[in-house]
Amino acid sequence: MKTRLLPADAPGAVEEAATALEKGELVAFPTDTVYGLAAGHGHLRKLYIAKDRPKDKRIPILLSDAANLEASAMVTPAARALAARFWPGPLTIVLVAPRRGTIAFRVPANDVARRLIAASGGGLPVTSANRSGMPDSTTAQEVVAQLDGRVAIVLDGGPTGGTMSSTIVDCTTDQITVLREGSITRAQLEEALLGVETYS
Repeated sequence: MKTRLLPADAPGAVEEAATALEKGELVAFPTDTVYGLAAGHGHLRKLYIAKDRPKDKRIPILLSDAANLEASAMVTPAARALAARFWPGPLTIVLVAPRRGTIAFRVPANDVARRLIAASGGGLPVTSANRSGMPDSTTAQEVVAQLDGRVAIVLDGGPTGGTMSSTIVDCTTDQITVLREGSITRAQLEEALLGVETYS
């Protein structure tokens, strides 16, 4: 399979990518941090194979809109407050999803990403578009350099401009825990959670 590079702003490009996902193919696209790699529903295993990703590492879910979180997980007051303050944006919120266990969720601040996710049902399993252990991809060309032949389509939306990873916050319990501090700082999180929950 030869990877196809499609300009993200070309007419029908996002819809073509959504159709590829529906057919079980992998698609890479820009987010507000780095390029992401998505699989359609029921084809999660292909993500692990394409990236050589360890099987014990869970795949986050990217949502097209914060409103979709309520239907996807058990949302705590703290998670709701953080989503309202920082989504769309570089904040990943870990919650418990019924029958699926602990899952990380995010709404990216990128129009191409949200359009593709919306066209695919409002939520997609997405991981960084690179081989495991290799540098993240911030351009479509970097994605092709690492994953050519492993991905059906790369939506080229130009450089992402992302210089830091998303901040990850565990909101599965009343005690909020910062798992990784990225572009959103602890101080910003603390301010958003004033009067809602404590965190560590």
